[in-house]
Amino acid sequence: MAIDTTTPPSTTTAPPAPQAQPQSHSQSRPQPSAPKLSTRDKLVLFVLCAAQFMVALDFSVLNVALPVLGADLGMSQSALQWAVTAFALPSGGFLLLFGRTGDLFGRRKLFLGGLALFGLASLLATFAWDPASFLTGRALQGVGAAAIVPTGMSLLTTTFPEGPQRDRALGISGTLLSLGFTVGMVLGGVLTDTLGWRSTMGLLALFALIVLPLAPGLLPESRTPERPRLDIPGAVTVTGGLLALIYSLSTAAERGFGGMDVIVTLVAGVLLLAAFGYIESRAASPLVSLPMLRRRTVAWGNLGGLVTFSMMSAVIFALTLYLQEVLELSAFRTGLVFGVQGVVSVVAGIFAPKVISRFGAHRTLVVSLLGQGLFIAALLGIDEGIWSVWLATAGVSVASMFHLGAIISYGVTVTSGVPDEEQGLATGLVTSTQQVGITIGIPLLGVLATTGTDLLAGTRTVLLVDAAVVLVAAALVALGLRTRRKG
Repeated sequence: MAIDTTTPPSTTTAPPAPQAQPQSHSQSRPQPSAPKLSTRDKLVLFVLCAAQFMVALDFSVLNVALPVLGADLGMSQSALQWAVTAFALPSGGFLLLFGRTGDLFGRRKLFLGGLALFGLASLLATFAWDPASFLTGRALQGVGAAAIVPTGMSLLTTTFPEGPQRDRALGISGTLLSLGFTVGMVLGGVLTDTLGWRSTMGLLALFALIVLPLAPGLLPESRTPERPRLDIPGAVTVTGGLLALIYSLSTAAERGFGGMDVIVTLVAGVLLLAAFGYIESRAASPLVSLPMLRRRTVAWGNLGGLVTFSMMSAVIFALTLYLQEVLELSAFRTGLVFGVQGVVSVVAGIFAPKVISRFGAHRTLVVSLLGQGLFIAALLGIDEGIWSVWLATAGVSVASMFHLGAIISYGVTVTSGVPDEEQGLATGLVTSTQQVGITIGIPLLGVLATTGTDLLAGTRTVLLVDAAVVLVAAALVALGLRTRRKG
């Protein structure tokens, strides 16, 4: 399967996506194969996927380097969480706003602006001379990422038509997203040990330097044909709500939910998001179309995406502690365990689009969630014996294979049938789900592993709750999407 190259994409407007056919992703009819990718198609896909990989790498490449970074810049242990939070806050908080802004004013311009800002911010973080300059660089990286991710995905979904062509493109993008997070965990340790922590930020600047010169001549500009006013009240409330929610959950991951700042920002986030829903129901040009949120594919697809991201991030966090603290593996050997997981994810990403074309995105999403939950449950057999390394490696790798299938199929489910002028909104919801899922998984479940004195028992508790949540979500998503097909 590949991209139809008989008519190259225009340099000014994205080619219109064909109207979604009801059976394209909900029935199990085989899809026709597509022509091979042209050189231009491959370069477009490379630019968009490389940018997504770069952002995914940024989520994890710095984690192993934090102790060395703190000692070098004079940051206290309690302040180190801000090396992660300073990036997570804007990267998650501005996703919906930038996704809609790209719809209205041009996705290509915003994508290029985000790339340039990300590259410059990475250079600032690389050569940071004190905590303030480093955290400023990390925050600006987050703003750049918030512009890159939704516009990059919407450029992908408007460039490659719905069906096998888009499935394949989303499959490659989803694979690199998962692989980037995993590679970052391994590569961060290697770079920190050999070249120092600054090389982790320098690597990101190098990525931006490679991608940015290629993008202007390859990517088509696209925007909505109308120019409605931007929903300022909606933008303020949703951005403020997401910022408050991500801050509270990120801080709770380090200090627990008892802090006053955690409670205040959590309540504020919930109230602001509730106000956002009220504003959108009455706005003439809403930032988020409530009819879109009522689409069953959008609602249930995003639920599946939220669960698969949040629960897998909690599993990786708990297993990282278990492997190093209980089984006393080195950081390098722990990285190898997740390296196997990354290889399996790549293989899954190759076959997932073919599975979606054969069985449909809805069924693939449900089966993927089911498989992820069952193999997380299989990890309950771990104990203090060294043989548990093999169980942990096999279990998390196969669970990640299904996790990758869920990532790709939920992206296809949510964006299928959405007109080009609303792709930025749909992909903004997809990427917001990714970011919020990655952010909330660890504070919600990871705390179960660390609050008690028995880390092994705590890890098993995380795995049990995690598997139960994923299996329940699989049942709910199956019911929700099945109802839609009958209707």
